[in-house]
Amino acid sequence: QVQLVESGGGLVQPGGSLRLSCAASGSIFRNYAMGWYRQAPGKQRDLVAMISSGGTTNYADSVKGRFTISRDNAKNTVYLQMNSLKPEDTAVYYCTIQTMVWGQGTQVTVSS
Repeated sequence: QVQLVESGGGLVQPGGSLRLSCAASGSIFRNYAMGWYRQAPGKQRDLVAMISSGGTTNYADSVKGRFTISRDNAKNTVYLQMNSLKPEDTAVYYCTIQTMVWGQGTQVTVSS
């Protein structure tokens, strides 16, 4: 059974940066699109960024130019580099394999 484990969340000041990592167990990683979603308190879970098996990326408008998703198939890991963070980026961030398998989430808090 495939499992996803996120790491890298934390507290950061506005304008700061964080890099999230998501490590996948199993050998199917390279064949599937990977994504990051986020969910703020009282809100629905929304797409942040996706990367296809071939490396094509797409982003939510709210994070374009600030966030970068990447993947390392040799390490079965997907990353989310987050720069110029804003308070409205505060949420629990979840990693997913094509919305079929989800990680446990990692908290990102942007506050001064």
